[in-house]
Amino acid sequence: MKRKDFLKLSSASAMLFGLKSHGINLSDSEKPYDYFKNNSQYMGDFAAPKINLVKVAFIGVGARGSGHAKQIAAIEGTEVVAISDLYNDLAMKSYNVCKDIGGGNRHKNIAIYSGDENKWRAMLKEVKPDAVFISTNWDNHAPMAIETMKSGAHAFVEVPMATTIEDLWDIVNTSEKTRKHCMMMENVNYGRDELMYLNMCRKGIIGDFLHAEAAYIHELRFQMKEEKRGTGSWRTHHYAKSRGNLYPTHGLGPVAQYMNLSRGDDNFNSLVSYSTPALGRKLYAEKNYDSEHKWNNLSYSNGDMNTSIIKTNLGRTIMIQWDETSPRPYTRHNLIQGTKGILAGFPTRVALEGGVEGITEDHHTWVQGQNLKVLYDKYDHPLNKRLELLIEKMGGRNHVGHGGMDFVMRYRIIECLRRGEPLDQNVYEGCFWSAVTPLSANSIANNGEPQKFPDFTRGNWKKTNPLAVIS
Repeated sequence: MKRKDFLKLSSASAMLFGLKSHGINLSDSEKPYDYFKNNSQYMGDFAAPKINLVKVAFIGVGARGSGHAKQIAAIEGTEVVAISDLYNDLAMKSYNVCKDIGGGNRHKNIAIYSGDENKWRAMLKEVKPDAVFISTNWDNHAPMAIETMKSGAHAFVEVPMATTIEDLWDIVNTSEKTRKHCMMMENVNYGRDELMYLNMCRKGIIGDFLHAEAAYIHELRFQMKEEKRGTGSWRTHHYAKSRGNLYPTHGLGPVAQYMNLSRGDDNFNSLVSYSTPALGRKLYAEKNYDSEHKWNNLSYSNGDMNTSIIKTNLGRTIMIQWDETSPRPYTRHNLIQGTKGILAGFPTRVALEGGVEGITEDHHTWVQGQNLKVLYDKYDHPLNKRLELLIEKMGGRNHVGHGGMDFVMRYRIIECLRRGEPLDQNVYEGCFWSAVTPLSANSIANNGEPQKFPDFTRGNWKKTNPLAVIS
């Protein structure tokens, strides 16, 4: 073969390889989209008509969904109209809790759908709720959210929004056509420190953004004890068959909103990813179960720790890590670096150029521990201040879920629906944050090759307002 012919063939092969490796990104994001023709509406700053009394239904009331039901039932302006779960005992438990909270008056006609995997479909058709809270296994999130919106209700989905790029596009298209909210319920965005850091970023305290770090490092091997029902019964299989960062949004959600990603200033561009060897789950199964047990018959192929790096359109970087296997303390990193200082978590600490008056003289010393009171007094998010008394009334931050963030999120969802205001997290944010899972898997499969983020907004992120520091 002549050299020039070899080069032509090599170039063509490289081009085809590139198309193949990036195949999951060749989507509607590259095509013009006619909203009028498709009877669609961009949902970035969408505000639905006010709903004075929000009729709420729940699909899945296990460990997570039961908490949603209990607190939503306690929030003013709600009526629980239906509960669906595969297991009747779980459905009845939440039924009784909601009935007691309503005093027999507010939540008096709660329909129960259980015993079959498709009962939730009948619930959507027969009950016609205004909002549906979906807390099921990851593979069900997309089909349930899509059918919820098609039935005429707003969908609120546990993390992640979906696990494939195709499903994420289907969610976007359905939301735009039905004009219904689909919000991934990233509760960490409502943590006290995360809200304070958002407030400080909006005030320009750390200057221009350069870099962020986000993680979900949480040793969860004990969930493998849930063999027949519960989180471990289905999540364990993901550790075996899936690839990449399986749970990116708890860390990524807050820092993405600090940076205004997909909201006017900047957006996700590309991602590279690598994982460690997969050792911990196999060792745990061998140590705790007999050799014939189903957990010892799985091939755990997803690495124990995944590290991915995102590059934004403006050249900023975000390091994301995920590890639910290794024996180590919990952390989400929650770090944002600017030209004037740094805000970091685990433990919460701040360093600013020029120091913090009365505490530090320069950026070489952290403000942390008891000294953080000065920053809380000055920069605590107004939403946190407004809801503090209500949180205390409901039993305090340790009682309402994850230091208060769960209740604040649920309260804001209902408040936005009743006021007819845009949600704090739009459908596109949930899709961008969740897209890290399939993109990281594709990068790993191609030896760390960069993966381009689909633009779920079709360019409309440039005109979307940054998340405001609401009071």
